[in-house]
Amino acid sequence: MGVTGGKALRLRVERMAYGADAIARTDDGETVFVSGGVPGDLVDARVTQDAGTFLRARVESVLEPSPDRVRPACPLAGACGGCPWASLSRPLQLSSKRASVVDSLVRIGRFDPDEAEGLVAPCEAPSAPWGYRNKIELAFARNGRRSIIGMHGTDGTSVVKVPKCPLLSGKNQALVKSVSGALTYLANSDRLSFERIGLRVSERTGDVEVALWTRPEAFPRARAAKIVGDAVKATSVVRVMTKGASKARKIAGLEVLSGKGHWKEWIGGETMRVSAPSFFQVNTTGAERLQELVLEGLSPTPDDEAMDLYCGAGTFTLPLARRCGYVSAVESYGPAVRDLRRNLERAGIGNADPIGGDAGLEFPDTDADVIVVDPPRAGLAADVVQKLSAQPARAIAYVSCDPATLARDLARFRAEGAFRPLSVTPVDLFPQTFHVETVCLLSRKDK
Repeated sequence: MGVTGGKALRLRVERMAYGADAIARTDDGETVFVSGGVPGDLVDARVTQDAGTFLRARVESVLEPSPDRVRPACPLAGACGGCPWASLSRPLQLSSKRASVVDSLVRIGRFDPDEAEGLVAPCEAPSAPWGYRNKIELAFARNGRRSIIGMHGTDGTSVVKVPKCPLLSGKNQALVKSVSGALTYLANSDRLSFERIGLRVSERTGDVEVALWTRPEAFPRARAAKIVGDAVKATSVVRVMTKGASKARKIAGLEVLSGKGHWKEWIGGETMRVSAPSFFQVNTTGAERLQELVLEGLSPTPDDEAMDLYCGAGTFTLPLARRCGYVSAVESYGPAVRDLRRNLERAGIGNADPIGGDAGLEFPDTDADVIVVDPPRAGLAADVVQKLSAQPARAIAYVSCDPATLARDLARFRAEGAFRPLSVTPVDLFPQTFHVETVCLLSRKDK
């Protein structure tokens, strides 16, 4: 087991995995995860790892290109890790994402294959395939006395300098070069380090925010604000300070270096204010489609009481409150709770209760008619599934960013016996990547 001597293989690529790689099989039937392959390709590849039960290999040459192989819109797609599926046609990306959802339901959720096929709708594509993102994050590295700011490389460790990012809208793509250049100068001249740099843009409101993520240590605030301000017409430049181990870092503070100190986006008829640490979907057009699917599925009425768990800054809370009698909204992340309260106040909404805390510990003491859950990648805790199953609600809309944890949680709902899935709709919020968002509608069995 481990890295091998680099055996050469000739492979016909079969399908995409839920990840950056494609899947092929050797003549002996051994599974190979192929980096750089597109389903339908005939390739010469070289083994990079023998993991015992499978191999990993990298394409060295494409002998017969697949009809679904396309030229990436970004020339750095093979080096930068932001677009691992950029060589796949859009129809193949969509069908592969749907297939990954079906596969997860079967393998992890133990659904019958025919049942899973019937539940999962075709993958929707609400946004353009490029220029759809409102946010990117730049990585920082230091090579001796020289700083490097760019995108994470495909190897997961290197940092690749990029002049622009085609995932951002056309007029904002060049901001990457401007921000990288300004902060590289700042880091080199002042011997600074960054954990990462966040760049948020909105074509709808015109807002541009640059967020500098650092440790809570001495920092040239005024100088940083001036250098970034000279390079970019930002409406907000902030510093987010974190502490703790890399996998469990917590926000230690937020400093406004210049501008408003927050970013605004217009979505679904509402203007939402979002602080740099808070989560917001990177695809605004796609997020609006999620809202539509949730509201269409739940059909909320003015007499309904709603529950919104893992609600963030209010993407679903606000439209629910416009349609329901009352909404209990639970969010554990402090910055997002503060953003939610501001967004409700700004919108003049008084029939929603923002609750800060863990969804299991702060589960609302109420009987909901309709429920939305939008958990992080880890999905729902087992006790939350139990508490949701005890609710008298007629329907639950489960918004998921990970097919594996969705499948696991649907199996838990089935074991509880109160709710059954009616439909699972994949939505392509992340073109050029393997990631897929889903909206699953569950109904009470007695309804």
